[in-house]
Order: sequence, then structure tokens, then C-alpha cells
Amino acid sequence: MYESTHLQRDAEIPKHRQYIKEAIEEDLAGDPFILAVFYSGSIGNDNSDNYSDIDLRIVIAEEAFEQYREEKRLRAARWGDLLFFEETPYSNYSTAHYDDFVKVDMFYYRLKDVLPSFWLRSIEVFYDSTGILEDVVARSHQLTFEPSVEDIELWRTKFLASLHELYRRIMRSELYYALGCLDTMRFLITVGWYMEAGIEPNALGDWAKIEGNRSPLESWQLEELAKWDSDRQPENVMAVVPEVVNAFKKVHQALCRQVGIDVNSAWLEKVIRKVL
Repeated sequence: MYESTHLQRDAEIPKHRQYIKEAIEEDLAGDPFILAVFYSGSIGNDNSDNYSDIDLRIVIAEEAFEQYREEKRLRAARWGDLLFFEETPYSNYSTAHYDDFVKVDMFYYRLKDVLPSFWLRSIEVFYDSTGILEDVVARSHQLTFEPSVEDIELWRTKFLASLHELYRRIMRSELYYALGCLDTMRFLITVGWYMEAGIEPNALGDWAKIEGNRSPLESWQLEELAKWDSDRQPENVMAVVPEVVNAFKKVHQALCRQVGIDVNSAWLEKVIRKVL
């Protein structure tokens, strides 16, 4: 088992995270153009640990939105000793990394962008001048997730495309690319399991909370997922693929029955046999 040399520092992270959270709230309180401030993620769910981020959401008045979005870096620098800053230009999203190993993921929203969502069922509200958050949370709790025919079609074709691409990259000795395809296939199995259980899946490639103590997966699913590991050796990559494909077939059949579409086993086998 890996033993970190930073455990003493890590034990202090929750304390420093609270300091930054308090600095955020002091900075944002009373700003007339800030309509609401809330936290989602682990803080909103009240299950944070030493390594949890601050998932900060700020709702800005329409007339000030562009100015506040452009000044994200300057504002984040007020909250602590900024180590570095991730940002896509013109995006409403950015991430601030602080010297004490605290990370703040921040989204700037317009009022019209705050809509009911599965991800807004559990939030911690700091400020809400319009009352919109109370309404959005209530409506979010009324949502149910049921995958559509289109969801299943997109999911299965993405899996099958990744399977074919994995083979091509193996044959070209592009092994990191091949491992990336295998990772996509593993991830899409978890998407299938989520959909079967009526859980809104993470965005493609977002492994947050899929593994570990906070995972919604069953223990047998986590055990299966852990077995689908491989190094860079082509034969070892290809040895894992049939196990992942078998798991896909099972959840694919369950999802097709759930939404009432044909499993089309003959077609599926034809597609898979192009690789296996």
C-alpha cells in the first residue's frame, strides 16, 4: 500500500479549507451584484474528507456577469495564498489551487442558469437574496432519472466504438491510446450500472465518487471494476477486454429491457467479433 509523506499536512487540510471558506464568504457577503452563493459536492452533501474540494457556485446579476467572470482569478487571489490557477478563457468555470493544498472549483452563473438538477438536491446555501435556491432544491428532489432510448443508443455505440478503437491502437503500438480506450470502456460500464439503478451518471470520464467509500455501486460491481486492470503489454490489455465486454453485454441486455428496445444479439455479436 502506498504511504504518503504528506499525511501530517493532509490532516490539516480541513482546517485550512474552512479558513478559505470563511474568506470566500467574507469577500462575497453584501456584494449587490451577487444574488446567491452556495456549495455543492462534498460540502453540500456533508461528507467531505481531507481531500475534498470546495465546490463553489456564485450567481451573478445579468448586468455584472461578464465583469465578474473576467475577474475570477483576481477574486480567488483574495481568499488565500494562490499557488496556481486553472482556467479556460471565457468560461464560467475555473479552479484555484492554494498553497495549503486546498482546491476551489468555482462556477459563475446567471440567474437563468440555475435550474433543477440531480446535482442540486444537496447543497449548502450561504446566501440567497432571491429565494431561487429553495425553490430549485425542492424541484430537484422531485426529479427522477430514467434513461431514454436515445441515452442507451448513445451509450452502447460509444462503448462499441471504444472497443474497435482499442484494437486499432493496439495494432499500431499506440499503447497509451489503447489504455485510454480501455479506461473509457470501464467507465461506460459504470454508466450502465448507474442508469440501471436509476442514478444520474457522471459526465464522460469523471470518475468522482465512483470508487471508494462514497460510491453508490454495489460491492460486487466495485470488485469487478477493480479486476479490469492492465499494464502496457498488448496481450495483457487484450486479456482484460473480454471480461469488460461480458459485463457490457449483461448491463446492455438489462437496459434494453428497461426501455423496451431490442437487444439485437446477432448484430451485437457481429460488432464485437470484429475485435474478439
